[in-house]
Amino acid sequence: MAKSELNLDAWEQFVASRRTTRDFLSTPIPQEVIDAILKDAMTAPSWSNTRPYLVGVAQGEVRDRISAAFLARWEKASAAIAGGVWGKAKLLITRFGLPKSDYKVNRKYPDDLKPRSAKVGADLYGLLGVDRDDHEGRRAQWAKNYEFFGAPVSFFIFTHSGLGEYSVSDAGLFMQNLMLSAHARGLGTCAQGASALWADPVRAEFNVPSDYKLLCGIALGYPSEHKVNGFQAERLPISEIVVQPVND
Repeated sequence: MAKSELNLDAWEQFVASRRTTRDFLSTPIPQEVIDAILKDAMTAPSWSNTRPYLVGVAQGEVRDRISAAFLARWEKASAAIAGGVWGKAKLLITRFGLPKSDYKVNRKYPDDLKPRSAKVGADLYGLLGVDRDDHEGRRAQWAKNYEFFGAPVSFFIFTHSGLGEYSVSDAGLFMQNLMLSAHARGLGTCAQGASALWADPVRAEFNVPSDYKLLCGIALGYPSEHKVNGFQAERLPISEIVVQPVND
C-alpha cells in the first residue's frame, strides 16, 4: 500500500509539473527519443482503435522551410494588421498571408470563456514585459510561434475528416500522451494552434492524403532557462467544470 501511495504522489507531482515551453534550446533530439515518444503516444485510447490521425515530424531542413514559409506569411499578415484599412485591403488583393487553414482556427471566444483567455494572455505578456498597447511587441512575440520558439522539432497533427470530431478527440488523447512522454524525458512541448493557420506549407513537405486535415503543431525540444518557461497558467478548481445533477 505504501508503494502504491508513493507512486500516486509521484504521478500527481509529475503531471502537475508539466508546463508549456515557449523558449527552447537548439540541442538536437536523437531519432530514437522521438520514436519512443511517438510509441508512448500510441498507447492512448482510440475510437474503435481506428487511430484516425497522422503525424508529420519536421526537423532539419524540413523544419526550417516550414518556419520560413510561416514567417513570410506572418510578415504580410502582420503588416496588414498594422496598416489599418488599406493594409487589410492590400492583403485581400494579394491574398498572400491570408489564413488558409484546414479547420477554422480564428474563432471568437464565447463570452463565458473569454475572461479565461484574456487572463492567461495578460499574465503571460505581463511576465514578458509586453504592455497591452504595445502592438509591435505583441506581434513580435506572436511571430515566435512560427520559429517554433526555437525548438528543433515540430510535430504536425492531421486528423481524418471522415470521423469528424471523433478524430479530433482521438488526436487530443494522442497529443496528451505525447506531451507527457516528452516531459518524462526532460523535454518540453508547446501545442500550437498557430501552426495550423496556413496548411499549405506543411502539406508541401509531407505525403498527406487529402482526407486528412491539419489540426495543430507541437513544438518539441529541451527547455531553456528563459523565465517564460516558469510561467504557469491558472488551474481552475474542479468546481468550475463539474456540473451538478438537475434535481440536486
